[in-house]
Amino acid sequence: MRRLATAAAGFEAGFAELLAGRDSTAPVAEAVRAIIAGVRAHGDRALCEYTRRFDGLDLTPEALRVPADEVSAAVAAVPGPLGAALELAARRIETFHRAQLPRNLAMRDAAGLHLGMRWAPLDSVGLYVPGGKAAYPSSVLMNAVPARVAGVTRIAMCVPAPGGALNPLVLAAARLAGVSEIYRVGGAQAIAALAYGTDAIRPVDRIVGPGNAYVAEAKRQVFGRVGIDSVAGPSEVVVLADAANDPRLVAVDLLAQAEHDEAAQAVLLTDSAALADAVAEAVAAELATLPRTAIAGASWRDHGAVIVLQSWDEAPALVDRLAPEHLQIMLPDAEAMFARIRHAGAAFLGAFAPEALGDYVAGPNHVLPTGGTARFASGLSVFDFLKRTTWLAADKAALDRIGPAAVALAEAEGLHAHARSVALRLGNQPRG
Repeated sequence: MRRLATAAAGFEAGFAELLAGRDSTAPVAEAVRAIIAGVRAHGDRALCEYTRRFDGLDLTPEALRVPADEVSAAVAAVPGPLGAALELAARRIETFHRAQLPRNLAMRDAAGLHLGMRWAPLDSVGLYVPGGKAAYPSSVLMNAVPARVAGVTRIAMCVPAPGGALNPLVLAAARLAGVSEIYRVGGAQAIAALAYGTDAIRPVDRIVGPGNAYVAEAKRQVFGRVGIDSVAGPSEVVVLADAANDPRLVAVDLLAQAEHDEAAQAVLLTDSAALADAVAEAVAAELATLPRTAIAGASWRDHGAVIVLQSWDEAPALVDRLAPEHLQIMLPDAEAMFARIRHAGAAFLGAFAPEALGDYVAGPNHVLPTGGTARFASGLSVFDFLKRTTWLAADKAALDRIGPAAVALAEAEGLHAHARSVALRLGNQPRG
């Protein structure tokens, strides 16, 4: 891992390299473009061919959709305690997202116009669930539950099934969250099918959910045809911790992100060189026992960093430049530090609020902006599954009050039909 100190002469160059080292989907853009073109041209036949090539699974178009009895069998196979944990998570996620639902707006202004804004759910949503390095029933809940809360009636899920295996907990989460269709197809080809449709998979209005670089690039390329949540990159965490913390707890919190992917990034900011040393040793010790040590070790080696500060006053500006997906503040007054930081996808305050709690059962969404996009983007919410329509109603008196200004502006822009549509209602003959 990279070790930096703000007091060192080369800090700025080292920090700039840390920022520049984030992953990009550019190397896979052409391959993804070809896959999307193949699905658009050949539909289900292309889906089956790509599934055979990439997932080692021979399918017919009729077998793309997972039948209801297979889902029911998976639900029945989930052990009781795991099923209970899944239900607890679903309830908490639903409660938090239901509290976000906005109200319609209706008002009458001083000119006498009636103005408003109406919220309505999308008709359909496509949910992508990764199935490569790990199975993620938590992602099913985090994406599907807010869609259901928003009122979306059709939720179609695509999940890869390498070798034919589908994780029972993923299928159980889909049933619990209200997913209406499940397809055993992954990768860029799944995104293309959701965006453009095939005989087996009807197109959707918005695609959400994380995936690898091919999935992220495919979402980028189909944006405009459909809405997307984001172009997500590898997972990230920035941990702020002082010397009062247990080095092992800090280490496992860093590794909780590193074990997602070799390209994930875990960064520690501390004002204690001694804690920095102890955490580095603790990471090495934990890596020796983690089942996913190869993935986590590569992430920590290639993308991890420990930054030793001269003062905590330096932390807010550095965090804002990183704009991390996850920010974990393990300081005595975590709320005060959080108040000084502008850019983070989600924040976890205090020594007893590890980021992993938010991944599963806390309630806020774990689908968050990555790669510094927290500067301008937010995590998934019910608003991703709603759209706004504004409306207005006016009588003659209201039109008389504000219409002349509309005529003047339209004529100034050279849009004379615009001007005429208002002026004639005012009883005037417009110029031009």
